[in-house]
Amino acid sequence: MKLSELGESRVRGYLFVLGQSLRSFLPNEMVRDVSREIDSHIRERVDRAEAVPDERTALEAVLAELGAPLQVAQAYAAEIAIDEAVSTGRVVSVARAVFQLATSTLVGFFASLGLFVGYSFGIAFLALAVLKPIFPENVGLIADAAGHVHALGLVSPMPEGATARGGYAIIPLCLVLGLGILVGTHRLARRFLGWWKVRFGRGRRGGAAFGTGLARGQGGL
Repeated sequence: MKLSELGESRVRGYLFVLGQSLRSFLPNEMVRDVSREIDSHIRERVDRAEAVPDERTALEAVLAELGAPLQVAQAYAAEIAIDEAVSTGRVVSVARAVFQLATSTLVGFFASLGLFVGYSFGIAFLALAVLKPIFPENVGLIADAAGHVHALGLVSPMPEGATARGGYAIIPLCLVLGLGILVGTHRLARRFLGWWKVRFGRGRRGGAAFGTGLARGQGGL
């Protein structure tokens, strides 16, 4: 199908909105590359399509299969972030990829909640190790007046009769727990992103469903 001037105008409008959406997620030089790639993809699909029942209907069907520009931009940015996170394993890259999924899919949102809890616990234990020398009487295994231990943490002010047990042995204990939880959570995050890339990533950067792949089987927010 060869596009008329009206059809060309519709494609340019779609690409313009897409470009504006991409700028919310990607640097300008990458936006240009992505826009050219998607433009080329649209042209290929249009060339193979037939103007049935008319050009406008056929073109809208092609664009609808790609997805709304914002949805396409989110899917493309998420895949780029996931590729970087899986390949490098850097904390910042992993956090960026998880955040991208959390803001665009239900599965990513709930997974990010679980990962957030894991990272929070790890950081909390490390914080206890740092705070123990500063508040030696308030950090440790918190026991009541009867000697029953109820928690490991920081309590201030300390309830009457309660004590912080464990002494300075709490420091290496919290360091081991904190680092272990952080490393374990980070590995889970990388495995989750690797699974996501295999399960949902195919076709977003060159396939027929840039945007629809984001919501299909995932649950868009």
